[in-house]
Amino acid sequence: MPSVFEGEVLAIVEWLIFGIMNVITIEDYKSTYWPKLDSAIDQLLTQSPGDYIPISYEQIYSCVYKCVCQQHSEQMYSDLIKKITNHLERVSKELQASPPDLYIERFNIALGQYMGALQSIVPLFIYMNKFYIETKLNRDLKDDLIKLFTEHVAEKHIYNLMPLLLEAQSTPFQITPSTMANIVKGLYTLRPEWVQMAPALFSKFIPNILPPAVESELQEYAAQDQKLQRELMQNGFTRGDQSRKRAGEELTYNGSSACASSRGYR
Repeated sequence: MPSVFEGEVLAIVEWLIFGIMNVITIEDYKSTYWPKLDSAIDQLLTQSPGDYIPISYEQIYSCVYKCVCQQHSEQMYSDLIKKITNHLERVSKELQASPPDLYIERFNIALGQYMGALQSIVPLFIYMNKFYIETKLNRDLKDDLIKLFTEHVAEKHIYNLMPLLLEAQSTPFQITPSTMANIVKGLYTLRPEWVQMAPALFSKFIPNILPPAVESELQEYAAQDQKLQRELMQNGFTRGDQSRKRAGEELTYNGSSACASSRGYR
């Protein structure tokens, strides 16, 4: 098995041989190579969890590699950013048209779908990232693509989304704890300073973002826990009603998770 150094040498030799024997003009790039990448990116951006994507990752990886070797990195990067920006602008418009009762869930889907797509897109463009973005732009592709979602989606919706999240946390079972956790953690990843908009909400899902509690605040925390317990009882979850907990798997999960996370989701 060749060492890392030997592998890099082989890659450079292959690069030189390819450059001598195969010339990709800008017309070739636009008519042959970018359309393949464009189609693959489309499918990755719109896939749902568990979907089968009928693309050849090896073929796409090879396209990127050849374009980098032929000095088309700058054009390819520009096309990639433009492509994803247009997609995110459409996503943002769709969210704007969402009714309030579906707004949180649709934002969660958009965020999860995009972050899932990046797990495939970033590795496919690893050569462009290594030989152009990191070396010439002093940046990282994943950071750039996350920034696009922040600017074109999250920033445009944060002031509509946050009041709905705060309302949902005070209304038990309006949205699932996992949805709330996904969104709050996602917002923190996109822009940590958004914690200041709702410190108490973020602290339920992001550890150590608030200063340590002082003794004078303990009574307030106890009152909050008692309030949650009353709300749970009003919604039919009582300590002595064991028959409800055994009625089905879903009720068992919901009852136990709500009580166990009383400090993590209110």
